Amino acid sequence: MELRHLRYFCVVAEELNLTCAAERLHMSQPPLSRQIKQLEKEVGAELFERSSRGLRLTPTGQFFRQHALQILEKVDVTLESTRRMARSKRSLFGIGFVPSVFYGQLPLLVRDLRQKDDVELTLAELTTVQQIQALKAGRIDLGFGRLRIDDPDVEQEVLFDEPLIAALPSGHPLEGTTPTLEELACYPLILFPARPRPSMADMVLGLFRRKALKVEVVQEANELQTALGLVASEVGITLVPEQVRRVQRDGISYVYLADPSLTSPVICSRRRGEALSPVMQEAFRILEVLVENRRSGRYP
Repeated sequence: MELRHLRYFCVVAEELNLTCAAERLHMSQPPLSRQIKQLEKEVGAELFERSSRGLRLTPTGQFFRQHALQILEKVDVTLESTRRMARSKRSLFGIGFVPSVFYGQLPLLVRDLRQKDDVELTLAELTTVQQIQALKAGRIDLGFGRLRIDDPDVEQEVLFDEPLIAALPSGHPLEGTTPTLEELACYPLILFPARPRPSMADMVLGLFRRKALKVEVVQEANELQTALGLVASEVGITLVPEQVRRVQRDGISYVYLADPSLTSPVICSRRRGEALSPVMQEAFRILEVLVENRRSGRYP
């Protein structure tokens, strides 16, 4: 399947008339009709209902059109971004991140890099596992996550260890306390992300498992914000990194844990052995200052 087939299909789906669609595409009707039938054969389903009154999208065709438009839009945006970067002579630099690290100092790194005239910065919300894959594929240049992953093509550095805190529904019995894991295990637990795994969810479960504590996982969420929403709805409690306490939501209270050794690392990942580009050197320079601020307590 080629992109032109998707473009032909989208025009026909909009016009619902082969003659009008052919005119828009500056081609004759018979070749266009053959291309659409070829596309249907490749998809393995009829995309149009044909009658004497014209064309109508089948339910399958409606589904296919929705996704075809998304694909074409993504291609157009990518091409335009590439052309813009080529015209501006800027260096493309990609950063991947898990949401929980974006409430601390990472936005400051992004802000400073975006101010560089010679940098075209792209951001991608990815789990740590997805970051490793994206690094190896060249889609990003730096990743910020929370899992240690052994991969010969990627090197990781722990920037600092961040205390874990509990997010509780307002009015919860543990509100205003510094609970132990034993106390937290008595309440339904919300985990995130639900997938892909391994993830922070497995790290949290490991904390309870090492103390031989059984927990009731009442709900798994893919997004941090969804997990917090579930907490506010009194579905259960969840453990989050300290930075997340900056997210002020009605119906949620954050409490520190009795054991300060229960932490989550913030880990920077990059391709192993790759020479440092000027942009990467600048990113590390900014990052060094930000991490020192965090470690010295000048920035929580």
